[in-house]
Order: sequence, then structure tokens, then C-alpha cells
Amino acid sequence: MAYELVAAVDLGSNSFRLQVGRVVDDQIYPLDALKEPVRLASGLTADKRLDAASRARALLALRRFGERLRGFAPDAVRAVATNTLRVARDAPEFIPLAEKALGFPIEVIGGREEARLIYLGVAHSLPAAEHKRLVFDIGGGSTEFIIGRQVEPLLLESLYMGCVSYTLRFFPGGLVDKKRFREAELAAAREIQRIATSYRQFGWQEAVGSSGTARALADILELNGFNPGGVSGVTRAGLERLRSLLIRAGSAEALSIEGLRPDRMPVFVGGLAIMCAIFSEMGVEHMTYADGALRLGVLYDLLGRFFAHDMRDATVQQFMRRYQVDGPQAERVARTAHGLFAQLVDAEAPEHENDFRFLRWAAQLHEIGISVAHSGYHKHGAYVLTFADMPGFSKKEQSRLALIVLGQRGKLEKLSALPPQDSAWLLVLCLRLAVQLHRSRDDGALPSLTLKRSASGFQLEVPADWIANNPLKAVSLNEEAAVWERIGSSLRIRRRATATEG
Repeated sequence: MAYELVAAVDLGSNSFRLQVGRVVDDQIYPLDALKEPVRLASGLTADKRLDAASRARALLALRRFGERLRGFAPDAVRAVATNTLRVARDAPEFIPLAEKALGFPIEVIGGREEARLIYLGVAHSLPAAEHKRLVFDIGGGSTEFIIGRQVEPLLLESLYMGCVSYTLRFFPGGLVDKKRFREAELAAAREIQRIATSYRQFGWQEAVGSSGTARALADILELNGFNPGGVSGVTRAGLERLRSLLIRAGSAEALSIEGLRPDRMPVFVGGLAIMCAIFSEMGVEHMTYADGALRLGVLYDLLGRFFAHDMRDATVQQFMRRYQVDGPQAERVARTAHGLFAQLVDAEAPEHENDFRFLRWAAQLHEIGISVAHSGYHKHGAYVLTFADMPGFSKKEQSRLALIVLGQRGKLEKLSALPPQDSAWLLVLCLRLAVQLHRSRDDGALPSLTLKRSASGFQLEVPADWIANNPLKAVSLNEEAAVWERIGSSLRIRRRATATEG
């Protein structure tokens, strides 16, 4: 279902932002925006936990956003969390509180997924061009680098450096001198050197910055005439002039220039040091600024899902090619698993749509681990799905997909942490049965099967003559019943009399 209004929530390391957009002819027009300077990264303690003050700021901001989003359909809102909640050890405890405050689910996305969404937002906010663009986004805790052409990202990276973390690390108390600034630049340069060679070899024709640091620097350099020849955006010469003035002033607060907003001042120095390092290591001389960034990218990604252009489908197809999945076998398993699941739930009900989608993805990818080793391939597949970069998928979605693939065979005790009422149990059951029923890997038709719930678990009805003619499958199904019994559930295999027996 498509919606007239959609919304994106960005739980960044520096600011939380809400963007509401109106959908008109497959385009999104910004309608409303809210920003809260939460500075979540500044509340990250030495042992990578969120302190009480940062938690309180975050929950207050999310309650305000939740008020603005009242009445929005669940599918019309997407909330994503970035670097700080990627690294915070107590994120699993904090996120349910944040979801309650906001009123919508929150996805923690990986660094490269963040980079992809940023590029999608930037590409939709700039004039169409055939040349390659280098896009970089200095956030509060991480900085993303992308080279792309039109709306397609070609190289994606996320580095662990941001304006909040670098300001806290190198400029405690806000004090700036030549030595501290140089140390911050060198630290950022060392991070950038990991990708600089490959990026410069790949090449680009235009450099574009997005988000708060890039916008603040562009505003300051333009308003104060620091760019040579009155050029707009950010130039290397303009940055060098600003850096010299900052070091001479000794702090951002003492810097007497136009355009430095109070809300940007606490993280300004760290962002400037990172930007100087980017220009130096990447060989950038001039950068333009783009309004679109993560939030706009999230909105366009959401729009794509409405119109069946889900990036996750493309990622699954790409993984099938990369890991040389047997396509016909994956399709057999997916078709049968779907048919079984449709007997357990109302297939037309919107609340089951996501489960059907995950079951299909799991069936399509259930054998990717064979590319590592046949022995324990379900474990190898689950590992890949947990830790690989999967464009379009959040970390939570990857974990759920990995869990279903892990559960396709072997003991079920390994899934004991899964709540009994979680629908993933139904997906695991349907995938396990489908895998066993297609063990022969041929296109032979299956008989009519009936799967339904029972008082203690499930019951699978199979034709008696088919069971008699397929002793190997009969043994496998009986063994499957024993596996479910060991975890306190029940899978009864009931032989259904055929017409000739009656």
C-alpha cells in the first residue's frame, strides 16, 4: 500500500531528526521537519554504555517526534539508528524504550547501509548527471564515503570517526591549539588512508558533502568570503583559512565569524578537523553541498518498497548469484514453504505480509552456506547473513533471517532464546518441512499436504500411499516430529487414507 504522507526518523549520533514528506508522482516533497540536538555520542561512557542524561534527552526527543507522527500508518514511517546505537553495549535494552517513546519500530543499520541511504538521498536532491560523484557525510560518530553515478552507489564505506567523538577525544573543554588540531587531523587521515587509494583509483568528477558539518562549513566559508573568488561550497583554501583563525582564537566560542550557529558550536572543531583530513587524503579541492542525506534516502527507500522496488529483494538475488545458489531448488523450497505457511495464517492479512517475505528470503538463501562447506552449511549460511553487508536490511532483519536459516536443520534447542509466541517458529517449521520434502532435488510433484495447529503444536496430514511409496521421507518426517518433541512441542504426522483405501 502506498501513502500520501511518509516519514523518516534519523537517530544520529549528534542529532535526532524527523522528516515528513508528501508523495506526488513517485517523488517526495519535504513537508515538515524536526530536529533535536540529542548528542547521543557524547553520552557514551568508556565502557560503551549510554549515560542517564543522554538516555533522557533521547527519549524526550522521541516522545516529541511520536506526537507529530500520531495517526501515521506503521508502514508509512521508518526509523533508523546509526553509529552510536551500533556500538552501544546497552542498545538492546535501550531500543525497546525508544520504540515505546516514538511509537514505531527502530532499525539499527550498518555503516554501509547508512552510506547507501545517504547516497540515495543526495542523488535525489541534486540535478541528474552522467558523471561519477564522491559523496561524504560527516556524522556525529561515523563518516560515510560513497562514489556513485546517478542514483546507483558504486563504492560504499563507513569509517569510525565523527564530529562528536573527535571533539570529545581531541578537544576536551573545547580548547584548540595547533598540536591538538594536528593530532585530530592525523587520526582522521589514518582512517581515510584505508580507502583513499581505491577511491582515488576509481575516480570521480564532483565532490559533494551532506548533513550538518558540510552545511555549517559551506555557510561559514561563503558568508565570510573565505573561498577564493567567491566560490560557493567548501574549498581547500577556505578550510585552511578557517583552521588558522580557529587555532588563533583557541576555541570555537572565541571565534568571531558569521554563520557559526550555537547548536553546531559544541561539535564544530571535530567536524572541521575531519573535513580538512578528507580534502587532504582524497585530493579534494572543492566540494558542493547537498540538502538530501540519510532521511531523504530513507524516504525514497520506503517509497521503493511501496512500488515493489524493495532493495532487499535485489540484495537476496545478488547473494544467490554470489554464493552460486541452486536457483530451481531454492524456488521449490520457497514455493512449498509458502504453501505450508499459508495454511497456518491468513495469507491476506497485512500483519503476515512481512513473515511471508522473510520466509521467501530464507528459502532463497537457505543453501548459501554450501559455498563454504557442505558440512554444517546451515551454520555457515547463518554466519554470512549475520555479518555480511546486506543493502536494504537492518541489523535486526539480518539477525532474524540468519536465525531462520540456522533453524532449517539440526536441533531446535539452539533457538531456545526465541520467545514461544514469536512467528519465527512457524517460519522455521515451514522451512524445515520444505527442505526435507525436496531432498531429492527434482521437480516431482508433491502430494496434497495439510498443515494445521493442534492443542500441543502442529499436525501434518500426508496421504498414506505416498508415505508407503517414499520410505526415506517417512523416516525424515518421523525424525522431525522427534526434534519438536524434544523442545516440548509437538509435530504429529498423520496418515490420511486415500480413496482407493476407503
